[in-house]
Amino acid sequence: MTQKIKVMMVDDEPRFRETASTLLRKKGFETTIAGSGEEALSILAKTPHDVVVLDVKMEGMDGHTALAEIKKIAPQTQVIMLTGHGSPDSAANSRKLEAFDYLSKPCDIDILAVKINDAYAVRQTGAARMEKKVKDIMTDIDNYSSVTLNTTVREAIVKLMGSLTQLVSSNLIREAGHRSLLVFDEQKNFVGLLRMKDLIKGVRPAYLAPPKSSLADAVRFSHVFTGGWDGLFTIQMNALADKKVGELALDAPPMIDENANLMEVTDLLFQTKRTRLIVTSGNKVVGILREQDLFFEIVSIVTR
Repeated sequence: MTQKIKVMMVDDEPRFRETASTLLRKKGFETTIAGSGEEALSILAKTPHDVVVLDVKMEGMDGHTALAEIKKIAPQTQVIMLTGHGSPDSAANSRKLEAFDYLSKPCDIDILAVKINDAYAVRQTGAARMEKKVKDIMTDIDNYSSVTLNTTVREAIVKLMGSLTQLVSSNLIREAGHRSLLVFDEQKNFVGLLRMKDLIKGVRPAYLAPPKSSLADAVRFSHVFTGGWDGLFTIQMNALADKKVGELALDAPPMIDENANLMEVTDLLFQTKRTRLIVTSGNKVVGILREQDLFFEIVSIVTR
């Protein structure tokens, strides 16, 4: 017979904890209830539990204090915060205190059940201890070349070519070079990336840029005539080269903290449809996480 997952439901609302406990039992969990953080600690001191579902706002000991104490007396017990008083600060504090997850009420019982099973799997396998964080798989910022907003596009192109040449002849070649430059303002604040595709976008004549514009429509046949577009690329590129990097529309990838887990990376890349993220430590940019960095970790896990 498969051992049931032992779950404690901690909430100071009697009706909620009773209902939630009943529904979880129907899902196959062995449940215990506690009406306060103090009661939960007393129970845990006598009877180990696999997962605790813990309310944040309670009379007496609040959820964050209870979470910290649970981690002291039962560090392997996974804690899921489930609250009707959620906030970004509260979620961040829960994460700092090593909660497994942070869910808002009302919460579908099926979602809660999935999270409990995930938490139990982490407890049993130690996956959380083995799994790397963003900082472990990112490409360090020192491996990227950078420019400022006042750098000319010509200078930026030379620098980008130089970084590609250096990468090709070094042990850093996990891909065919970095096809972008980091761009900072004069106060050294990160502004965005200058990519090869930004140069391609910038070299196109302005009248072709607006979608379905009357100007673009008027010249749609020009390229098939001798002299229509001949030489235009060189003219446009020389004009672009004399501009400042700050005049271009720079790419600004989403940011993610260096201590974020890899599922956060996966979700953010998917939701934003991006191929890279800017990695931060506090207010400082410390690296770039590319989809290929994540892929290398995928390979590592499945071939381990």
